Amino acid sequence: MKKTQRIPLSSLIRERIRLIWSCRMSYLFIAPFLLCFTAFIFIPVVLAFLLSFTNYNGLEPPRFIGWQNYLYLLSQDLIFLKYALPNTIQFALIVGPGGYAASFFLAWLISQLPNKARILYSLALYTPSLTAGIAMGVVWLPMLTGDRIGYLNSFLLNLGFIDTPVQWVLDKKYLMGAMTAVTLWSSMGIGFLAQLAGILNVNGELYEAARIDGVNSRLQEVWYITIPSMKPQMLFSAVMAIVGTFKSGQIGQVLSGQFPTPQYAGHVLISHIDDYGGIRFEMGYAAAISVFLLLMMYLSNKLSWKLFGSKGDE
Repeated sequence: MKKTQRIPLSSLIRERIRLIWSCRMSYLFIAPFLLCFTAFIFIPVVLAFLLSFTNYNGLEPPRFIGWQNYLYLLSQDLIFLKYALPNTIQFALIVGPGGYAASFFLAWLISQLPNKARILYSLALYTPSLTAGIAMGVVWLPMLTGDRIGYLNSFLLNLGFIDTPVQWVLDKKYLMGAMTAVTLWSSMGIGFLAQLAGILNVNGELYEAARIDGVNSRLQEVWYITIPSMKPQMLFSAVMAIVGTFKSGQIGQVLSGQFPTPQYAGHVLISHIDDYGGIRFEMGYAAAISVFLLLMMYLSNKLSWKLFGSKGDE
């Protein structure tokens, strides 16, 4: 048998450098993104992971404690186990799929309209995601005020549905519902526009061919033509919905004006991170909660890839 000739390491290095130099313009174009990604995403994630194994208060040097933060989080932190984690899961399961399905349904309805009407309706649905902060003080807080002059209480009292004003944002029975309604109202953001663009860019000839093959309803067209043809846009929208859902949990503090929320009814993982990181200054433990939240987001994104991704995208 012939022995394969071993290439010297120095030759491999020179060849690799020559290849990189030949593609220098490509690296130049991706450099701004790579630098921003490294500075604002990669390094913070790595530092958070390292800090999660320490006891760090922001003033003294970090002290390595191993897995103690994670053991306490998953076995002894009753607020996390009883309120933060269940509230986060409940909020994510309602707002994430609900907002995603609503954005697709509304995008499909708008795509059926004439061009001018489509632009107006798209702008009307997209605007709340841009003005959520202003609308909070102008619309939602006056609407959900727990006295007789609150818009919702006044409306229900006049109709006779309730006898006394309801504390919509101070009662633990209603706070999560209020958080869900406000978040769904402002969820028609960039993911909604991506789905609308995907629907509008589906090749019209596919619908004609489908009718010839026996597809005779709008529902069948959506299921067999529209959704398979716009999987990249649906994947992007799903990822944006996941990120938006997990980071919008602070809406409970804004609505109730209390931190933590009344009886921890709106206490989610983001609130738990703020509690330990911004108030108690237990940075190591807050980092452990952040890593746990990042893991939940990663698993949710993997599920999105399974549903809407393709082998060529992975």
